[in-house]
Amino acid sequence: MGMNIRQAKEYIKNAISLYLKKDEFGAYKMSVVRQRPIFLLGAPGIGKTAVMEQIAQEMGIALVAYSMTHHTRQSALGLPFITEKSYGHRKVHVSEYTMSEIIATIYDTMEESGIREGILFLDEINCVSETLAPSMLQFLQYKVFGRHRVPDGWVIVTAGNPPEYNKSVREFDVVTMDRLKVMEVEPDYAVWKVYAGERRIHTAILNYLDLKKDHFYCIEMTVRGRSYVTARGWEDLSEMLYLYEEANLQVEEILVGQYIRNEKVAREFTAYYDLYQKYRKDYCIEDILRGAPSPQAIARVKEAAFDERLSLLGMLLDRVMADMREVMEQAAYLKDLKLLLQGTGKAVEAMADKMRLEPLLELLEQQAAGRGKLLENLRSANTLSEEDGRKLRRVIRFLEETRKELYGGDTATAAQGYACLKEKYTGLVKRMKEETRQVQEELHALFVFAEEAFAQGNEMLVLVTELTVNNTSARFIAAFGSEDYGRHNQELMLSERRDEILAQMEGLEWE
Repeated sequence: MGMNIRQAKEYIKNAISLYLKKDEFGAYKMSVVRQRPIFLLGAPGIGKTAVMEQIAQEMGIALVAYSMTHHTRQSALGLPFITEKSYGHRKVHVSEYTMSEIIATIYDTMEESGIREGILFLDEINCVSETLAPSMLQFLQYKVFGRHRVPDGWVIVTAGNPPEYNKSVREFDVVTMDRLKVMEVEPDYAVWKVYAGERRIHTAILNYLDLKKDHFYCIEMTVRGRSYVTARGWEDLSEMLYLYEEANLQVEEILVGQYIRNEKVAREFTAYYDLYQKYRKDYCIEDILRGAPSPQAIARVKEAAFDERLSLLGMLLDRVMADMREVMEQAAYLKDLKLLLQGTGKAVEAMADKMRLEPLLELLEQQAAGRGKLLENLRSANTLSEEDGRKLRRVIRFLEETRKELYGGDTATAAQGYACLKEKYTGLVKRMKEETRQVQEELHALFVFAEEAFAQGNEMLVLVTELTVNNTSARFIAAFGSEDYGRHNQELMLSERRDEILAQMEGLEWE
């Protein structure tokens, strides 16, 4: 039975949780032999690798990922060498193997990150070379490459493409498949769109796919060879569109075609993107979100076709959600920073020599180094989310910049330096509150414009739905409220999360 990638993600998380469950003595309850490796079978580019990264980040475990098409028997199993052994009074030369590159990487990751549990993700496992194929059955059952076993606490997840998508695929026999926990994954635009909203996939892409859902994913044979469009292609194109816009470069069909390998889809998206850019310029997004849309803009949108109205709404939402994301990330960063600085305050109180600044400077240097080490550990374990990465880098920057300011300023004692830290932090909280107010005003201006331009049409439903399903906007509204949203969504699907999120946000003030 097929499933979408979101369902597969939940099944995998549940399986990993059970595989890593321990008894009262700290031993894993399920034996290694019974821990069936998970096998994700699905078309290329639907997000299998991205899902594994999300799972590792959410569960706080490490991730080691390999594509098996890049491995020979020697790199996977290790290289042979001759060693001498004694059997009774007889000495003989025997062949042994060095540690597998894959197994060695797991140990390296544990050593560098300090994280002892993780996921070994082997992609394209059904495309292994003929010399390696016989060893895969032993590995899938006993978690052994050569003579070296996957460490306890590491769960094996594999992935592969069905034969119709890859000529190199060798279909596993029943004996092998019976060693696997098979999940067949199918492309699903609605599920991917939720992920895309969190990843801030370019609004032009999302608007286009809302209108052309059948262009989200397709692989077909043509007279010129295989033609394909994948979720990976759209995500990579999104990154390039942002960079092109930043550099003020012209986006042409030849660029789109490098990512969207279907002539019709590439041509139609390029044409839509040109229209999208024209709409952005014609409607003056900044004016609308300042609460001062021009009468011409309102008149035009009332007469516009649905695709133009949807494009405009997407641009407005993209800007507001980006500002919401910044506020929420600032709040998370300030909450983390406050806990750190409170510890600094206690350390200053306990200092034997409070009349010198140097001990505080040394402490700030140590704290910055500690957070830098944490950043590197999480990165080496492939368990660092983009959001956590930005939060840690902000904390490090605050500590380093403050240390430089204190070192080069007039502050003479640790107590005075700590007072400066508090003052700087309080200023950041004040600025965050002002930015929060500005975003609330933007959201209000968006609803006022939508009410006048779209009335109670489908566009208003799209607006409320997008604000509800997007995690960032949902958290922002739950934390700071929106009368406009509440009026248009009487059920207030976020109410049950409000207390939880408010609890996370509260306490930024320094008493």
